[in-house]
Amino acid sequence: MSAPVPLVFHVVLRVKPERVDDWLREVAAVADAMSEEDTFLSCDLHRDANDPNVFTLYERWAEPDVETFLARQDKPYRREYEAKLPELLQDPREPQVLVPLRRWSR
Repeated sequence: MSAPVPLVFHVVLRVKPERVDDWLREVAAVADAMSEEDTFLSCDLHRDANDPNVFTLYERWAEPDVETFLARQDKPYRREYEAKLPELLQDPREPQVLVPLRRWSR
């Protein structure tokens, strides 16, 4: 029997230049809290090589669907992070749900 396909999120965030350090602290705190969740698999944070204010989160969760994920993630630490985003970001986040097809690794 094969392992279930993880739920994968790719989220682009454009952070206000004067708030990058604040956002980096906030995202580290929320990722630390997320990593304690039972269904958490991984989270990678990337910075755009051409724009130091653009970041990407790549999250993997052992959840069957987005609705289940959202229901389980209604937690105080998430609500606190969400409430701070309007003052930290230039624009709303750009989330995508990805369907894993294949992975190569070494």
